[in-house]
Amino acid sequence: MTTDASASPGGEKRNLFAQVWRQLPFFVWLIALWMLLWGQFTWLAFLTGLAVALFVTRVFRLPPVELSGRVNLWWGLLFVLEFMVALVRGSLTVAWQVLDPRRQPGAAIIAVQLVTDDDLIMTHTGVTASLIPGSLIVDADRDRRILYLHVIGVRDAADVERQRASVKHWERRLVMAVGSRAQVAAVRADAGAPRPRPIKGGAA
Repeated sequence: MTTDASASPGGEKRNLFAQVWRQLPFFVWLIALWMLLWGQFTWLAFLTGLAVALFVTRVFRLPPVELSGRVNLWWGLLFVLEFMVALVRGSLTVAWQVLDPRRQPGAAIIAVQLVTDDDLIMTHTGVTASLIPGSLIVDADRDRRILYLHVIGVRDAADVERQRASVKHWERRLVMAVGSRAQVAAVRADAGAPRPRPIKGGAA
């Protein structure tokens, strides 16, 4: 007669710990997203975000989010620090573009081809790009892994490529923080691939 090790109290505890560990990055991201949406990094915002995250994950019967089970705290911290810098820089850039009397800021709809096909990475990349002033996600093509952004401050093809590179940079940072090893290898290979030169006079 054989017994299932997972049915024992020790096995159940290990399974519960593994499930909590896999879902922890998603839970923390919900709290961080709540604080970013309110623009407050206070204990009150954290506690209300915690309550919202518990409500969303426990009350609504949503399908389980498949996470990689890999969390790199260094890359996660680097993502947060770069994001905070990008928020400040984006706000100052947009303010200057609006107040600059010499020229009107150009605008464009830009398609960005992502590397990974993970729903969570794609969603987080889109949210990150939208939270930074100057760009906003207007559509997403899940099947082809394409995000469409409306961006301001675009004057030529070089600006378009810089915006694309910025979005792919956030995707790479997210993958390095919480992506699987296969996704890490994919974004590293994409970062080392040669880029086509932008064609002058076009922005799409």
